[in-house]
Amino acid sequence: MNRAALVSLSRDDLIALILAQHAQIEAQAQQIGDLTARVAELESKLAAPTKTPDNSSLPPSKGQKPNLPDRPKKPRHGRPGVTRTLTERPDRVIEATLAACPHCAHAFGPAELPEIHAYDHIDLPPLRPIVTRINRHRGICPCCQKRVAAAAPEGFDAGSPFGPDLSALIIHFHVTQAVSFQRLAQLMPEVFGVTISEGAIANILARAQAPLVAAAEPLAQAVRASPVVGSDETSARVGGKTWWQWVLLSSTAIYHVIADTRTAEVVTDFLSGARPEVWVADRYAGQLGHGAVRQMCLAHLSRDANYAIEEGCNGFALEFKWLLLRAISIGRRRPDLKDSTLHQYHADLERRLDRLLNGQKPGTPASRRLFKAMRRDRDDLFRFVTRRDVPYTNNACERALRPSVIFRKVTGCFRSKWGAEVYAAAASVIATGRLHSLTALQAVSNALAGKPILIPP
Repeated sequence: MNRAALVSLSRDDLIALILAQHAQIEAQAQQIGDLTARVAELESKLAAPTKTPDNSSLPPSKGQKPNLPDRPKKPRHGRPGVTRTLTERPDRVIEATLAACPHCAHAFGPAELPEIHAYDHIDLPPLRPIVTRINRHRGICPCCQKRVAAAAPEGFDAGSPFGPDLSALIIHFHVTQAVSFQRLAQLMPEVFGVTISEGAIANILARAQAPLVAAAEPLAQAVRASPVVGSDETSARVGGKTWWQWVLLSSTAIYHVIADTRTAEVVTDFLSGARPEVWVADRYAGQLGHGAVRQMCLAHLSRDANYAIEEGCNGFALEFKWLLLRAISIGRRRPDLKDSTLHQYHADLERRLDRLLNGQKPGTPASRRLFKAMRRDRDDLFRFVTRRDVPYTNNACERALRPSVIFRKVTGCFRSKWGAEVYAAAASVIATGRLHSLTALQAVSNALAGKPILIPP
């Protein structure tokens, strides 16, 4: 609007125009203030340290691995050679004898070559399936004129042509080695000479659902009855949606649950009223309140302290990390220490923690959050020192979940809910079997045959 147009306006029109422009300026000023605050917030986030597997719960697969520096290789010192231990019971023994000396043609007698160079030659026989044809005779009784048929031999019922050993091998390959249905359908004829379709493999897993779930139920009962239970969770994909796989374990059994939620109700439903004496877990809210007391994972707390140190806290976070390392060192030496020594160490750790938490409140955001959380949960730090059956980290649960993480990365997801249930039951059976010196194949075979995985002493 030019000067002539403004001169032509009346007094009331000028006032209205000025008020409209003033309102527009105030609205723009508010937007500028909001944008300035947003820029300040983003700049503060840029100043914060990057989340890595060393300072957070970020999985190692998402961390950046630095290039190792080029270093000259050190010369290797010689050492005595080591040979493979000979098999105690070889299937066949070949005596390689020498009739005469190859240099002078001297004929050797039976006792003239007393030394023996023994070694094993190991190979596999031709892999081929054992096919058993069952001919069930049937016909019409000449006396009563009714149709009759011979019963199927025990263990050779009509239905699926694939026996329990072959089914156990397929489940073993799929669960522990993460071999997909498509690759199993290619592997079986090429290696074992068994032609099988992806649909037949799916049917084998569907038939295995009932015996595997039945074999896993005693494992769940053993975990519920344990005084010390550890738990952790990781994501899973079921039917194209994000679900969660939980692991709950004790010193004698491991049990997996795949559910569509990450809330505490998964653990509550599993425990069915049981309440362990000590619950070992990280600081995730869904892991709270399931045991009489809790032991926090010191490895997770150490990573939180690392993040606070990288953010710039050189006071509380640094001293707290040192205290955690001291406690972990005591935990590692715990089997060799007396009970009285452990009580002294526990009292010393508590005194040091008192001095640390009664000190000045730290200044950086991450260290303040950690400081506040430790003041609230300080009783859950050092329970393991005087109680030998309580671990100081939740590493056993993370190791139990690692095969499932690899399975998820290789196969992608479960197509159905029942497939996830079969996998969870099989993972429980296999992991518990390994605790009791069973191979994965033996554990699955026992489960399919109805044999117990937990053998009472």
